[in-house]
Amino acid sequence: MKRYLILLLFTFQGLMAQVQFEARVSKNTLGVNERLRIDFIMNVDGDNFDQPAFEGFKIVAGPSQQISQSWVNGRSSFQKIYSYILQPDKKGTVTIKQAAIEYNGQIYKTAPIKIVVTNAVAQERDLNDRPQGSGNEMLNLVAEISKTSPYLNEPITVVYKLYFNNINVTGFKELAKPKYNDFWNQNIDIKQLAVEEGSYQGQRCYFVILKKTILYPQKSGRLTIEPLSLDIGVQLPTNRRDMFGQMIITDDNKVVSAGAKTINVRPLPESNKPVDFSGAVGKFDFTVTPSKTTLKNGESLDLIVTASGTGNMKLFTLPKPVVPNALEMYDPVHDEKVTTSLAGMSGKITDKYTIIPQYKGKYAIKPMQFSYFDLNSGSYKTITSPEIMVDVLDGPVQAETNATVSKNVISKTEQFKYIKPKTTLVSIAKNDFLGSNLYYTLLFLPFIIIPIIILAKKKKEAIDGDITGNRIRMNNKLAKKYLSQAKKQINNKEAFYIALEKAMHNFLKAKLHIETSEMSKDNIQELLLSRNANPEQVQSFIDLTENCEFARYAPASSASIQQDYDKAVLIISALEKQIV
Repeated sequence: MKRYLILLLFTFQGLMAQVQFEARVSKNTLGVNERLRIDFIMNVDGDNFDQPAFEGFKIVAGPSQQISQSWVNGRSSFQKIYSYILQPDKKGTVTIKQAAIEYNGQIYKTAPIKIVVTNAVAQERDLNDRPQGSGNEMLNLVAEISKTSPYLNEPITVVYKLYFNNINVTGFKELAKPKYNDFWNQNIDIKQLAVEEGSYQGQRCYFVILKKTILYPQKSGRLTIEPLSLDIGVQLPTNRRDMFGQMIITDDNKVVSAGAKTINVRPLPESNKPVDFSGAVGKFDFTVTPSKTTLKNGESLDLIVTASGTGNMKLFTLPKPVVPNALEMYDPVHDEKVTTSLAGMSGKITDKYTIIPQYKGKYAIKPMQFSYFDLNSGSYKTITSPEIMVDVLDGPVQAETNATVSKNVISKTEQFKYIKPKTTLVSIAKNDFLGSNLYYTLLFLPFIIIPIIILAKKKKEAIDGDITGNRIRMNNKLAKKYLSQAKKQINNKEAFYIALEKAMHNFLKAKLHIETSEMSKDNIQELLLSRNANPEQVQSFIDLTENCEFARYAPASSASIQQDYDKAVLIISALEKQIV
């Protein structure tokens, strides 16, 4: 009887046991080049295990199953675990959805888990995280920077090299593109990837140059270059051999990152800085050339202002000539003939002014000054152009001369005009200031002005404290600025697409209240759709944004550029009305 009672108690205890089913992760925050382990743990032998979709991750290994059961002091414990090794596909916040099991006719689910995927992080090479080979395998992505302490607007280069040894690389894809915040940047085209021999940390190996970029820092201080991360398909040798004695090769994927780089940008010196300095840094020549200096009535001349050499050619403005009022000068036609290589920008930029004289005579165009910072000597240089004399041979006489002659004639005929025929009498008796209207106005004016000042100050403090509102207004202003700039640069393909891309990004920042780091394709699409935007307009916006980077280097006609601009205006206008 006692035996049956104990058996009944055990049975009742098993029936009353609470079912536990949970998901555990090795970490909640990881770099895009790291791996994540997730375990689905249950204390009962559940059936029909349904794994989540693992959106945003790639399954590297799994599922592996472990079952353990033990008896301690008459109590039994049971545990079943399904394990996976995951590799993130992109940066951002990713949610691992619920997994499910069935037990005694009921469905049990785990809680969703949020994982934050950041930039690639520096990590030690995990020798256990690869198939066993010779032990001499190498796979490293390195960002080689020409200079880590440049001046403002001094060019630096970033060359991304993939070093490898005893590994066959079958392909790669970008997980995270490098971001050059506060840098003007341009990629240097690589026509064909070539494998070269070299050394890395004293070890002989092979390398491939994947990417070359020229950078011009636009801000002084410590600037960070976010890393390039790649998912690389590789073939690794193992210690096993096949029946013919050949070494067995296994396919695998490796995630490598160049790591974040910090650039310490030095500001340009303030001492001896010219007043007319407009930001030119490099080595330049400066000329001011007139097309002619002797003109007849109705003719015009072209005044060509040119800066040539090497430096930040596209990042400064040329000085503007000062001409007499008798010469009518029109807005310049700007022209750039600049090439960009790993050595930086070189070539020339030109402003051509059309000048039309209005009157006969000789007129002087004042000397012009162009100042730049010379990197070789570490000092400012100023080039002064000579004075230009323009001789207009014929035409009407300047109006001031005619006015002088006319005035002299009138003065002779009206020599008594200074005698006034009417008089203005002033009363001797004057009103006292005390008790006058001006007295009371000045007396009560402070009581009116002080409340206005207090209200204006409070309003200004409220505006200054509204950080989000200020950022939205600033992004709106930047979007309009860059859209206007894109229209001005419609004949300059590269500058047009840079300005257009900036306009679209700042529009998103203003309307969705997001930062640049959150501008992934999926995140933008999700946020726009959640704000009642038209799905077709959202897709058109994303397609045009992705096309901007490609279109900068692809052949394009003026018609296609105009079409992209019109399309951007229509999409932004439509989204402006749809987003709530």
